[in-house]
Amino acid sequence: MTQLGNGLYDEGHYEDSLSVKEADLALRRRLGDTANNILGVQGNLAGTYQMLGRLEDAMRIHRDVYSGYVKLKGEEHGNTCLAAYNYASALSALKRFDEIKALLPRAIPAARSTLGESHELTLSMRGIHAKSLYEDDRATLDELREAVTTLEDAGRIARRVLGGAHPLTLVHESNLQDARAALRAREPGSA
Repeated sequence: MTQLGNGLYDEGHYEDSLSVKEADLALRRRLGDTANNILGVQGNLAGTYQMLGRLEDAMRIHRDVYSGYVKLKGEEHGNTCLAAYNYASALSALKRFDEIKALLPRAIPAARSTLGESHELTLSMRGIHAKSLYEDDRATLDELREAVTTLEDAGRIARRVLGGAHPLTLVHESNLQDARAALRAREPGSA
């Protein structure tokens, strides 16, 4: 059933994929599948909700999956790091900056420890964190400076490890321009 749901998703049939994934999750729960497998199916289900624009539903499931992995495997595990990223991504889509700022300062060090400073997931988490800082209208100057510094560093690492044409490198460079513009607009004497 998982294969069918993922195949439908890959072909862009999100509504059909959602039905299959919901049935798969219900069946796994009824049969008493492992917590790890259930969390994996829930994560896939949340991604489908996100593709359908059901952002609140996706965010709630991503939050539950992240919490589930923290309890099951601890903060310093690859599955937990991926779940933290997915949760932060869902929060970002909803512009829930305060929640991202609460989540990622704990999750990023765990990703660094588990995956390494140069891992694509660690770099992606740093990018979302920086974006949550500079997109927040209530950001302080220190937060805007932190966003710029973070994107400069993460962008440099991404360029070295992934290459200049990699999508993540390009996103970091674009976000760095936006962060610098936000900082210039708010710095004293910029008016």
